[in-house]
Amino acid sequence: MPTIHPSAIIEGDVTLADDVVIGPWCHLMGTLGAITIGAGNVLRSRVQLEGPLTIGDGNTFGANVCIGCAPQDLGTPQSFAGAGVIIGSRNVFREGVTISRPKWEKPGRIGNDNYWMTNSHAGHDCIIGNNCIFGNGTLLAGHCEIADRVITGGNAGLQQFVRVARGAFIGGLSAATLDVCPFFMILTVNRARAINVIGMRRAGFSCAAIDAARWAFTTLCHSRLTPKHALEVLRTRAGDPIIDEYIAFIESSKRGIVLARGRHEKNA
Repeated sequence: MPTIHPSAIIEGDVTLADDVVIGPWCHLMGTLGAITIGAGNVLRSRVQLEGPLTIGDGNTFGANVCIGCAPQDLGTPQSFAGAGVIIGSRNVFREGVTISRPKWEKPGRIGNDNYWMTNSHAGHDCIIGNNCIFGNGTLLAGHCEIADRVITGGNAGLQQFVRVARGAFIGGLSAATLDVCPFFMILTVNRARAINVIGMRRAGFSCAAIDAARWAFTTLCHSRLTPKHALEVLRTRAGDPIIDEYIAFIESSKRGIVLARGRHEKNA
C-alpha cells in the first residue's frame, strides 16, 4: 500500500500506485479532475497536486512544489479544470517548482528525465521534452514548447509561445522572445552567440554533425544574409539530417528566430 503521512490531505478522484510515498502536509486535489500517480513517486512535503493530472513512474517532488495549479490568466477562473497535465517518468522537481494546467483543449506535457531546479516555473499549455535541465528561477511563459536536451541557466526567461529546439542553451539571466534554433547558445536577450558544442558532444553527436551545426550557425548569424536568403543557402545542403532539422524548424517558425544580430524578422 502507499505510504501516506497522517497530515496529508487526499480528496476527490486520486489513484496511487502501491509504492507511492506521500510526505507531510501534502495536498492532492482530485476534485476538478482525476489524479493518477504511477509507481515509485515520492512527494517529500507540502506538495500540492491538482487534477486533471497523470504522473508516470519514479518522479520526485520536493518541498512546496505545485503541479496542475490554475492558469495564471485573468480570464480563466480558478475552478476551470481544462485538459490537465501529463508528466512522464524520472523527473525531479526541486523546491518551489510550479507548473500550471492548460487553459486550451490539449493537456500540458512534461516528458522524461527532466531536472527542474528551485523555483523554476512553466506556465499554462507548455510542452516540455526529455532530458532538459531548468536552472533556478527559470520562467517559461504560457504555450512555450521546449524540445529535448535544452538547458537553461538561473533566472532565464522565455516569452509566451516561444519554441526552443533541441540541444539549445539559454544562459543565466538571458531571455528569448523569438524561437531558438537547434543547439544555439543564447547568452543575453535575443542574441545567439555560438553552437552548444559541449552539449552536442555529451549527446553523442559525431564531428560531422557538429560541423554541420556550426555551418548552419555561421550561415544564419554571420553571413550578413537576411534570414530568407540564409534559408535558401541552407537548402543547398538539404539531405543532411542536421541541416534538415534547421530548415524544418525555421520554416515552421511563426515568431521569427533568434540570431546573432538580434533580428526580429523570419523572412526579412
